[in-house]
Amino acid sequence: MIVSRTPHRISFFGGGTDYPDYYLQHGGKTLGVTIDKYSYLNVRKLPPFFEHKHRIVYSRQENVSKIEDIIHPAVRETLKYLKVNYGVSIHHDGDIPARSGMGSSSAFTVGLLNSLKALEGKMVSKKELTRMSIEIEQDWIKENVGSQDQTFAAYGGLNTLNFLQNGEITAEPVIMTHKRLLEFQGNILLFFTGLSRAASDILDEQMAKTALNVPNLNRMKALVEDAHEILVSDTDLNQFGELLNITWGLKKSLSSKVTNPTIDSMYEKALNAGALGGKLLGAGSGGFMIFYVEKNNHAQVKAALNNYLHIPFCFDFDGSKIVVYEPNYQDK
Repeated sequence: MIVSRTPHRISFFGGGTDYPDYYLQHGGKTLGVTIDKYSYLNVRKLPPFFEHKHRIVYSRQENVSKIEDIIHPAVRETLKYLKVNYGVSIHHDGDIPARSGMGSSSAFTVGLLNSLKALEGKMVSKKELTRMSIEIEQDWIKENVGSQDQTFAAYGGLNTLNFLQNGEITAEPVIMTHKRLLEFQGNILLFFTGLSRAASDILDEQMAKTALNVPNLNRMKALVEDAHEILVSDTDLNQFGELLNITWGLKKSLSSKVTNPTIDSMYEKALNAGALGGKLLGAGSGGFMIFYVEKNNHAQVKAALNNYLHIPFCFDFDGSKIVVYEPNYQDK
């Protein structure tokens, strides 16, 4: 039996520049962090005593005899990708709901790859986990997804990710003093809008407008460097919040589906209560929102958004990891 734990992420800056249609021409850059909200997977070889060969349990349960009959796209394509020829039992449990803008789909794929490799007695590097999960999601499942979610899930931590024109991806840790890191972490408030959405549907329009969006995507990419400099220098951290306000305006320009009246009202209430800036996470139209709020304004912002669920969190620096390793050696 293998149990893996893979973190979800908060993307602060550069979202949209991590799509191959953009970065293979212009180069992309994002800044974000993983948090202690996880995707857990329990994976083991399924004994051959059942009518079915594979059991997959998530929001539904699938008992199937052929990989091709699996409905869950990430499970089906990952098993095909790895050429799994034995029966498996896969149970998923997550801290964050699906379709909420925090990279839950990619965290699942990364964790599943990590788990299946461990089940075969193999360790895989974070770089290789990133590469394989991107290939599965973009080329095998053919989803409209970028490349930052898989990278953050594999690496963990507070990073600037660089998406090079030759297709290479690098993760550059943001180095801060412990005191400054805690101050920064404490100034980020996370709220759930209560709305869920399918990211792939929302991204159709954005992907179609990539060429038209290039000027704004270039500006969003430049903000990554500005935000990184704020974090690693002695600059007032409040400027990070002010940059979030700018990038949120740019993000809304990428597609008519990014925001809606409910989200706009939520954002306005937070700023009126003392937030310096914020943004919706993920593709748009729902999920989670973050706000940069000084400690002395936390109570006012929480009161203004009392109809929404506030999610306390801490940063995660491990990335996808195997927390239980008990492979079935009798099959070898």
